[in-house]
Amino acid sequence: MRKIYPLLAVFIFSISFHASAQQREVFIYNWSDYITDEVLVQFTEETGIKVNYDVYESNEVLESKLFAGNTGYDVVVPTGSFLDRQIRAGIYQKLDRSKLPNIKYIDADMLESSANHDPGNLYSIPYLWGTTGIGYNVDKVKEILGEDAPVDSYDLLFKEEYVSKLNACGVHILDSPSDVFEIALNYTGRDPYDLSLPAQWGSRNLLRKIHPHVTKFHSEDYVDAFANGEICLALGYSGDFFHAQALAEEAENGVSIEYVIPNEGTIIWFDLMAIPKDAPNVAEAHEFINFIMRPEIIGQITNYVWYANPNSTSNEFVDEEILTNTSIYPDDEVHSKLFAEIFIPENIRILRNRHWFRIVGGQ
Repeated sequence: MRKIYPLLAVFIFSISFHASAQQREVFIYNWSDYITDEVLVQFTEETGIKVNYDVYESNEVLESKLFAGNTGYDVVVPTGSFLDRQIRAGIYQKLDRSKLPNIKYIDADMLESSANHDPGNLYSIPYLWGTTGIGYNVDKVKEILGEDAPVDSYDLLFKEEYVSKLNACGVHILDSPSDVFEIALNYTGRDPYDLSLPAQWGSRNLLRKIHPHVTKFHSEDYVDAFANGEICLALGYSGDFFHAQALAEEAENGVSIEYVIPNEGTIIWFDLMAIPKDAPNVAEAHEFINFIMRPEIIGQITNYVWYANPNSTSNEFVDEEILTNTSIYPDDEVHSKLFAEIFIPENIRILRNRHWFRIVGGQ
């Protein structure tokens, strides 16, 4: 699902390649800072295909462009629950498996999990996966709440006795109803897949209750804010917090950041590569997807973004500190508490979005 701190907020990455006037090219639309420039350069050097690379910050932005049609993109990377709806709407074309021999490297269990969104894995290939959880500034939270702060629990965010005090040092929440509503449902003891109206109103009421203590709802700003010591708590994507750590270490500003998968459990998500039905460069799109599935390539990407990938063959290329970090590659006990996002019917999606608009607006 997901982006990390943006090296550039919006950019187009085009690799210069001196070739004939008929030079091939591919247009990619992905989460911001979700790949290394080196990988894109290597792809062009090996194939001669020029890469045009645009970024977005939310599934909602991607989906609005896809449903408008004629995007001009060849490969997009939606999160599973959004992909599900988009497949049903006829947005994508089926993949040509004969052009994707590197699919042999994708773990069978990951293909099985992603098939919950794409039965038979006909339209997509898993790219990266991660969790949505809480990050906190170790020193500031300890200073404000003491040694007994529930840093391993969503209580830190959803109980007013804690979040009201942390408001003084800054609290951010993802601007993503698709993530936050299911997490709130699970936290309150409901089935996170409960689509009943009482369940939706229950999540809405919980979020309204803590709204006065939330500094900002945004899906990117919390990374730099954390790294600069401007906030002390956020609900966000796992890899974002590890990159906030890296930024803080680079700045040598003494900011200590931790990411946790709360003990109540949380969302596990998959971002998947797919080809829009109206893609102008289908052959090149397949070449790009096949290239990304190579173990040494996806391993290189994981080392940069700090998100897990679906290819255990790549482990030999992944840094040990990433492989052994259970917040990135959860052990069986932690994994048992994770729940995947699901397809949301249109009526519930619209209701959640309406609730969300009012929540963010303080209504």
